[in-house]
Amino acid sequence: MDTHTQKFKVRLGLFIIGGLALFAMAIFIIGKQQNLFNPVFKITAKFYNVSGLKIGSNIRFSGIDVGIVDNIKIINDSRVQVDMLIRKDVQRFIKSDCEVTIGSEGIIGDRILIITQGSFDAPIVKDKQKIASKEPVEIDAIIASLQISGNSIEIISKQLSEVMLKVNSGRGTLGRLIHDSTIAQNIKHTILNFKKASEGLDEAMEKAKQSIFDITDSLQVTSVNTKIISNELAEIMIEINSGNGTLGRLIHDSTIAENLDQAIINLKNSSYGLNENMNAAKENFLLKGYFKRKEKAAEEMRDDALEKKAEEAEEQKANAEEK
Repeated sequence: MDTHTQKFKVRLGLFIIGGLALFAMAIFIIGKQQNLFNPVFKITAKFYNVSGLKIGSNIRFSGIDVGIVDNIKIINDSRVQVDMLIRKDVQRFIKSDCEVTIGSEGIIGDRILIITQGSFDAPIVKDKQKIASKEPVEIDAIIASLQISGNSIEIISKQLSEVMLKVNSGRGTLGRLIHDSTIAQNIKHTILNFKKASEGLDEAMEKAKQSIFDITDSLQVTSVNTKIISNELAEIMIEINSGNGTLGRLIHDSTIAENLDQAIINLKNSSYGLNENMNAAKENFLLKGYFKRKEKAAEEMRDDALEKKAEEAEEQKANAEEK
């Protein structure tokens, strides 16, 4: 083959130019993805465990890729520092109180860094500033927890199957309720009794309601009568206060009060005179024997009563000594 012909040289030149164009395009695409041609700023965060995070992993803020992981280095036996390169145009949205956590693309995808949103009034994050981090949830811990839950579910399913076998075989209270028709009939009768009792209770409540209505009507009538009586009593008190009638005259007329006072004095004087007349009658020789006989009979009655009491006391004493 002749390698010095003009046609061959043209083909070789086109091939080299195409390869260089593809190479430049690849560099441009990779550089754009790695933010090689965009202005960036750096922030750092520290973790106890980066959980498989790699250099070049994407960084997301509000679901948008805004940077990449620039470097991962171990600081001491318990801390790992992660350096991040973030596009300069999103710096104004990232606050100093934002948190960085490790997530994944999908369920089992590559690890990425996720920057949470900060508060509205917090200052903007600065270049090379350290921000807070949040430890990731390990897949191994989730799998271990699921395994424990699976074991518990297996035990529960076995116990449940044993319970269902007992129920289906008619054992136990629940099995008897399902298979024993006698219990079902008893429950049915119990429900009917409850229904009858509730009907009786409804009747009693209706009677009680009617009784309450009757009492209310009676109270209303009593209230009306009380109102009438109070009105009548008010009229009577008005008449009395005005001095009308006998009671009003007794209260307001001082002459009647003086007459009553004088009548009481006269009765008192009359009682004194009556006592003197009785004493004089006792001294009269015609009635003196009568009063003496009356006093003697009273003394005999007192003596008999005293003797009777003395005899009862002696009997009680003798009975006590015998006991």
